[in-house]
Amino acid sequence: MHPCVALASGGVESTERSSLKMSAELDRFAATVRTCRICVENPIGKPLPHEPRPVLRPSSNARILIASQAPGTKVHVTGMPFTDASGDRLRSWLGVTSDEFYDIEKFAIVPMGFCFPGQDAKGGDLPPRRECAPAWRAPLMALMPRIDLVLTIGIYAQSWHMGAARRPSLTETVMDWRAFWETSAGPKVLPLPHPSWRNTGWLKKNPWFEMDLLPFLRSEIRYRLG
Repeated sequence: MHPCVALASGGVESTERSSLKMSAELDRFAATVRTCRICVENPIGKPLPHEPRPVLRPSSNARILIASQAPGTKVHVTGMPFTDASGDRLRSWLGVTSDEFYDIEKFAIVPMGFCFPGQDAKGGDLPPRRECAPAWRAPLMALMPRIDLVLTIGIYAQSWHMGAARRPSLTETVMDWRAFWETSAGPKVLPLPHPSWRNTGWLKKNPWFEMDLLPFLRSEIRYRLG
């Protein structure tokens, strides 16, 4: 074998071993996350009002991260993120099939809060639990090195992933998506509203979202899946 061929082969094998090692490490860490009971045993404020069931789908190979908010009631039962009307709308926004969406090699789905947080007096979902992100998010991100597009859904994900760059309101943040795209250091970030039916009024008031942002979003998704 020519020395150059041997060196190239060794480099490929080394990369594959490194990838497998990273994937195994992520699997072990995610298994630990799925046993988390911080919100019950050492909560910030009131404890979670039901048994924890962390829901997340991290990936060491996916290029796209869906940084969502927290599971809802249906997802708490199924254990699979976005198996509801919000998921249908989100997949429509992205221009992907259900098979593509749930392909762990294509999309990582890691919410800000891993467990359904419960509901308020009006029947709306409470905010994501405050224990999750400080305990788990940074190490999870470190174990997903191929992520180069982060879709921040809602103000909690935008606060964590965009920091001081986030605008005072969700509307202002999403409206200024081009500026965030051009100035993102590291993975590109696109801010999105939550795809809940509760935001149907917001979508009607902000037609630029579907006319300007969504075509750009779909082209970037298709590029990474291509």
